[in-house]
Amino acid sequence: MGAQGSTERVEEGPASANQKAVAAPKPLVVERLTHQDVPNICALYKRVWDAFRPELPSDLIKAWEPTPLEFTSWMEGVTYFAARRDGKMVGAVGCELSEGSCRIVHLAVDPDSRRQGVARALTTAALEWARHNNSHSIWADALERFGGAAELFKHLGFAECGIFHKHYWNEDVRLFEMML
Repeated sequence: MGAQGSTERVEEGPASANQKAVAAPKPLVVERLTHQDVPNICALYKRVWDAFRPELPSDLIKAWEPTPLEFTSWMEGVTYFAARRDGKMVGAVGCELSEGSCRIVHLAVDPDSRRQGVARALTTAALEWARHNNSHSIWADALERFGGAAELFKHLGFAECGIFHKHYWNEDVRLFEMML
């Protein structure tokens, strides 16, 4: 069935010999992270940041690839959510409350799962959690070079509200905020 208003006709049924059947992604489950998930989230952050090794400062990557002990300390005062598909962790995000506002931290998506709605699902979970905790606003930051994150935040209704020049390891950082 075509989209509403579309003049294109879409045939349903088995794919012909000339067409490849494209499998729909498996369902995504987003749930709170537990201490048992620490090894999996550390492995996720390693996969994510390994892909950027040639282009990002090594100190930045080292800081964003925590050991299990370091991640356990990150969990203090921060609520983390994990996105899983078929039981595999494919993304994570942290939510940190401070003075009535919620900050999104450590949002990461496995390189093989990008552009499949993982970051959107995690950010939506963060928004719901912030509202549930009576936050008056939620904000996030992203390195200037990560245009996809900026597009996502804007698409979800965040307003770009500033930029820190050479903030993290000499990298520009864009700030985004949404009033709740």
